[in-house]
Amino acid sequence: MYKPNENLRKVNIEDVPFKNIYGRVGKVTSPLPLLFNGSGVEVTVTGQELWIDVETDSDFHEMWVAYELNGSIMGRFMLLPGEHSICLFRNMTFDAPKTVKFYRELQAMSEDEYVKLLVKGFKLDGEFKEVPSHKYKIEFIGDSITSGEGTYGAYEDTDWLAMYMGFSRNYANMTSKALDADYHIISQGGWGVYCGWDNDIRHNIPSVYEKVCGLSTGEAARELGMMDEYDFESWQPDAIVVNLGTNDDTAFFQPPFTVPETGITYFQRLNEDGSFFEEDLMNVEKAVIDFLIMLRKHNKTAHIVWCYGMLGYRLTLPITEAINAYKLSTGDKNIGFINLPNTTKDGYGSHMHPGEVSHRIASEVLIGYLKEKLEGNQ
Repeated sequence: MYKPNENLRKVNIEDVPFKNIYGRVGKVTSPLPLLFNGSGVEVTVTGQELWIDVETDSDFHEMWVAYELNGSIMGRFMLLPGEHSICLFRNMTFDAPKTVKFYRELQAMSEDEYVKLLVKGFKLDGEFKEVPSHKYKIEFIGDSITSGEGTYGAYEDTDWLAMYMGFSRNYANMTSKALDADYHIISQGGWGVYCGWDNDIRHNIPSVYEKVCGLSTGEAARELGMMDEYDFESWQPDAIVVNLGTNDDTAFFQPPFTVPETGITYFQRLNEDGSFFEEDLMNVEKAVIDFLIMLRKHNKTAHIVWCYGMLGYRLTLPITEAINAYKLSTGDKNIGFINLPNTTKDGYGSHMHPGEVSHRIASEVLIGYLKEKLEGNQ
């Protein structure tokens, strides 16, 4: 028969003396909102038993979370709306320190204004200890690839569901671990640097980058401060990894999109021979340049690397030409570009997206590149 641990005591999140917080935070830190995929909290504790108390809400897209014990993933599961007390470990050696990281698997959901994940605190029978610090800080900016869409599920699974998205298996997590880096992630499936996959001009990452979590809408988002201007001085990255362009490419092969609020129609066009219409291609190039200007404005010393690939290379030349134009006009040399390996047939996961194998191959390329850049700056 299960016997509750009478020695457990409850500690609110604001009273935890040592913790690592992953991901952007705004004015509200108690309860602690986990806003993006990979956003999480990490503690090191003694004791036999540890629980975490969270609150979730959602409409269609249920919240998915995961947790690691001493760097090894121990659990991944769905949380339905409500309050939850989750056991992270039991019956472990009391005096041995254990590092536990609990994080959000699901991206910020622009299509579900009810989605939220709040960490209220912990219950434990031991003590909090100092949490290991990290060597670097890296910001990852991207689309469904950076959201880890397809990293779970079979190749035959084609539904667009929250359970197929995972930070735990994506290249950003793999890269951060290999480089001992703290990280922030800003990503949204279907969005681009200029427009979304379906020509929706509203779905571009630069338009939300300067907010705490501009991808989230609704009353709950406003109450949590997601619509506020983000304080960039609170967390300055050593490197910024931008992985955008895949959806801008797809838009050239989709029908026009009319914005309901304005009635204006947008359409990335192809020439009769199948090549990109030059004027529309310039929209993408200008968006790349403008975003680089924005990134540098808020991150003065970070090395910026634009990654592209994993799902095709058709915009490689326009992106690199835009980067070169930016470098020439600004004199900013602390920027680079790398092509990530394309996803092969055996590298796909669900929803025709790169699977875990593809993410691991891409991360190896990125790790080698960043290691050289970051170590060279020390």
